[in-house]
Amino acid sequence: MLRLFHTADWHLGHCLHGVSRQLEHQRFLDWLLLELQNKQADALIVAGDIFDSANPSAAAQTQLYEFLVKARTQLPALNIVLIGGNHDSASRLDAPSSILNALGVTVVGGLVREDGAINWDRLLVPLTNATGDIKVWCGAMPFLRNADLPSEQDDEPLISGVKALYAQLFGELQAKATQDEALILTGHCYMVNGCVSELSERKILGGNQHALPVELFPEDIAYVALGHLHLAQTVGANEHIRYSGSPIPLSFDESHYLHQVLQVDIKKGQPVETLGLKIPRSIELLRVPNSKDFAGLLDVLEQLEQMVFDEGLPPEQRPFVELRIKLEKPEPGLRQQVEEVISKLPVRLLKISTAYSGSSKSLADVTMEERLEELQPLDVFQRCYQNKFDQEAPENMNTLFNELLENLRAKQ
Repeated sequence: MLRLFHTADWHLGHCLHGVSRQLEHQRFLDWLLLELQNKQADALIVAGDIFDSANPSAAAQTQLYEFLVKARTQLPALNIVLIGGNHDSASRLDAPSSILNALGVTVVGGLVREDGAINWDRLLVPLTNATGDIKVWCGAMPFLRNADLPSEQDDEPLISGVKALYAQLFGELQAKATQDEALILTGHCYMVNGCVSELSERKILGGNQHALPVELFPEDIAYVALGHLHLAQTVGANEHIRYSGSPIPLSFDESHYLHQVLQVDIKKGQPVETLGLKIPRSIELLRVPNSKDFAGLLDVLEQLEQMVFDEGLPPEQRPFVELRIKLEKPEPGLRQQVEEVISKLPVRLLKISTAYSGSSKSLADVTMEERLEELQPLDVFQRCYQNKFDQEAPENMNTLFNELLENLRAKQ
């Protein structure tokens, strides 16, 4: 048997409305290290979006590399596999791969071609148990960009291109493995019927429009470790094809999620056994009202005042709060009224969302520090298009914009 820990979408370096999440990430990494030890894990897979941006801060990179050193020092036999996601720069992840390989960490930021052919060997990772015996072969497929895909004459060239790459990788795995060794795959992608967060995720393949079918993965695969969707879920009824979800909520829309790491026990010829290990939440994200609805200002403030908070929490651990307020007309003194109440409570106000009566949509957002870098590039494009042409951008324009964006990211 081999015990695997599957996690993804760490987004190290993430900020929520200008506030760093470094403390939450560090608490998660410390917890993960203890769980790896206590559960006697043989392998750890991080299925993409390790960093929140293609150009992560020095602090975010330090946080990753310090964790890897601690993990390998305290668990010398632990197999560690990192793959690139759509938020990561493939070249930046791959740059220290020689050093990390020497440490015993496998990094596959993106596909690498040598003389026009993909170097498949770097994607084939043997996973060993505590006694050093190979029990599983992992096909470490990273996030696939348009430039990675072969040219296919097909009605769905993007999907058929991804299928072709996975078929090649599976063939390489079969050639490596013996009859006693199980096969697993990784992926960072959007699958058919995946449950997507309102604000945090994008349908990434082919300009965000194409969802991949489950037939992508051969029946002989024991487990598929996926990243990209922040809500932990299976792909349809396939218990062995899973998204682990993100370790912390990356927006207020994700505050109700169960955030977990998946423990996966793999035995050749048997169905995998999975167990979700709940991650303790170090900072609460509170939305008032506790729904997507908006309420009147006085109702919101009354609910806030009636909530019970831990007065002993240090400032850096106090809950983040979003208020959702419905107005009949613009209120110039709104901020002052809210801050008079907030100042008496041990919380941190990050966002005031407002909507006018008769509309369920947020017409204006007031944040403590709303910053351009918090928005996805597609959001910025769509807002600019809306402002210029007074209508939503057509779907083909969104597709072309995202194809351009992915091509630029592939060159980073």
